[in-house]
Order: sequence, then C-alpha cells, then structure tokens
Amino acid sequence: IAMGANDAQTIKAIQEAEAFDGPAILIAYSHCIAHGIDIAKGMTQQKLAVDSGYWILYRYNPALRAAGKNPLQFDSGAPKIAFKDYAYNETLYRMLAQSHPQEADRLMKQAQDLVNTHWKRYEELAAK
Repeated sequence: IAMGANDAQTIKAIQEAEAFDGPAILIAYSHCIAHGIDIAKGMTQQKLAVDSGYWILYRYNPALRAAGKNPLQFDSGAPKIAFKDYAYNETLYRMLAQSHPQEADRLMKQAQDLVNTHWKRYEELAAK
C-alpha cells in the first residue's frame, strides 16, 4: 500500500487483511527523512513511486481462489512517469548524479528496465 498514491486502495487492503481468517501482511511504502525529501511531501513521493511503476499497488486475497477468481488483484494503473522522475527527488540518487553523472545515467537506465520488467510480470500474474 502507498497511502499517498491511493487512499481507497489503502483502506480496501487494510479491510481485506483484517477480514481474512488467518495471518495477513500489509506491505507499505513508508517515506523516511533519510531519503532526503521534505517529510511534508512524503505522500507526494509515495504517489510518484506508484506513478513510476517502482511501487506497485496490489492485493493478494487467498479467499478469492475459492470463488474461482485470481487472488492477485492489481490496483495500479500503468506507469505515468519515468523512474528517474521519482528517484531524483531523493538525495541518494541526486548525489550519485552529481558525483558520477555517466554512471548515474547508466544505472538509471538499468533501473528503468528493471521497473518495466517487474511491472510486466505483475501485470501478467494478475491477468491469469
């Protein structure tokens, strides 16, 4: 979950986890001052993480399997921004770009490829 990206998805995930008869896990994006962002803009950074495809909103509810449905529910829309538009808001990434711009560019392209691959895999899993 990423509350800054989708309040309704956050509430739905919490409700499903609470209603499930058994152990439930919520995995949440949590911004931190160590990321080097203005903490007041943390919710915006969460939305950027989802908009870039880096953080995928999904729910996995095993109870749906009994109803013949896919237990993996994909709640994210397609990525709207490049990974770098999310990442360069954080100090770690900006420092690398300033100190080693060519290496940062190479790594950013590699990171974008990984985000794209990860996104496609989750999309495929949710479509089954």
